[in-house]
Amino acid sequence: MPEPRETAVYTHGHHESVLRSHTWRTAANSAAYLVPSLKPHMKILDIGCGPGTITADLAALVPDGRVTGVDRAPEILEQARATAAGRGLTNVDFAVADVHGLDYPDATFCVVHAHQVLQHVGDPVQALREMKRVVRPGGIVAVRDADYAAMTWYPEVRGLDAWLDLYRRVARANGGEPDAGRRLKAWAQRAGFTDITATSGTWTFATPEERAWWSGLWADRTLASAYADRARLGGHAGERELRAVAEAWREWGAREEGWFSVLHGEILGRKEA
Repeated sequence: MPEPRETAVYTHGHHESVLRSHTWRTAANSAAYLVPSLKPHMKILDIGCGPGTITADLAALVPDGRVTGVDRAPEILEQARATAAGRGLTNVDFAVADVHGLDYPDATFCVVHAHQVLQHVGDPVQALREMKRVVRPGGIVAVRDADYAAMTWYPEVRGLDAWLDLYRRVARANGGEPDAGRRLKAWAQRAGFTDITATSGTWTFATPEERAWWSGLWADRTLASAYADRARLGGHAGERELRAVAEAWREWGAREEGWFSVLHGEILGRKEA
């Protein structure tokens, strides 16, 4: 029987506007629900590590352990290696991997972590089964994903509702589930977890600097990233619609009263000892 492999297309790609967001992520702002469970000796697998900023933070938190960061895209791993090297970390390594069929023996890791991954995969339940397989008895699978339908903002700038509708359509056409956050607990149950701690966390963008950064990266992503290409090629939006969405983002970012919140679902699934 062939190993399960990824069937979904990664919606965002690795355009500069995407990496602008990914390199901002840290253990503090993206994995705070996991950090209290970490011990200095732990061996961690970080799935979908991207440019490696969270991976590097995790490695610093387990100085007597080791962190392996994996991603489907070989080119992004070079940036992840540079991130780790720039911080002088020697307990971290990186490899290409597909979460649907991990090339690691059973019970290899103390913790398996995935941030903003399951929303982009073709079979999130199979991915969680694999994560559970490679974690040790008593170990933790930690997953956090945004939930696009639960994102909320103020003021109601015309065009941002169109952005949300467009993004969700493109993501689903690519085989993903943009409203993954609310589904994590159910997916984990279907994957065989019985000990699940389900929580939620948010990112909030409200200061002038935060608004400029968040609105700017989404405006640029709407026009120039792989997401933009897939919106055009899939017939989801033409150039005029994309430019209108980008302009709506910039308009929102310029509003002094602007506020945007991203809700994330989070789970800690413990493997039976």
